[in-house]
Amino acid sequence: MERDAGYNIYEKLASKYGMSLDQAKTNCQNMERMAQEIGLDFRFDTQILTNTFDAHRLVMFAKEHGKIHEMTDRLLRAYYTEGKHIGNHESLETLAEEVGLDRGSVATMLASNEFGNIVRQDEKEAERYGIRSIPFFLVNQKYAITGAQSTDVFVQSLEQIIEQDGLFVEQTGASCDDQGCELPEK
Repeated sequence: MERDAGYNIYEKLASKYGMSLDQAKTNCQNMERMAQEIGLDFRFDTQILTNTFDAHRLVMFAKEHGKIHEMTDRLLRAYYTEGKHIGNHESLETLAEEVGLDRGSVATMLASNEFGNIVRQDEKEAERYGIRSIPFFLVNQKYAITGAQSTDVFVQSLEQIIEQDGLFVEQTGASCDDQGCELPEK
């Protein structure tokens, strides 16, 4: 996707999934309602679609500086709630500064190719797992829960997984900590 997409989320979803604009809007309104039920404020009508590659590089930069959670949270709020252009370097610099990162260092990183290889590796890994959209949850390296699901669907899926695999499975999958998640080789 280009940095300035020139179309909105409804047009993108309608095209991607072969649905009408009205159906895409209804789906987004349903996601907004589900988000609101758990305290999130999604506003798809103001969302600016963009290439998020540089935002992902910024997250890797923030990880290196112990601010991955703060940066990820700030980017998601800026994108889904505030209608900020997270493909624009100036916007990214401002958001990084808000979470305590040095604006000049961020500008230097964004002007370079730094962390690009890490983001590309993550993209290849997602491709190996068949991840094509978010949210995407991979459980026990073999069960996928995709899309914005209701709590009931999520709980039902987890109950089915527990029924199949049991409650405790040997730790061979991803491990997550304050620095993020590491997925095993597929």
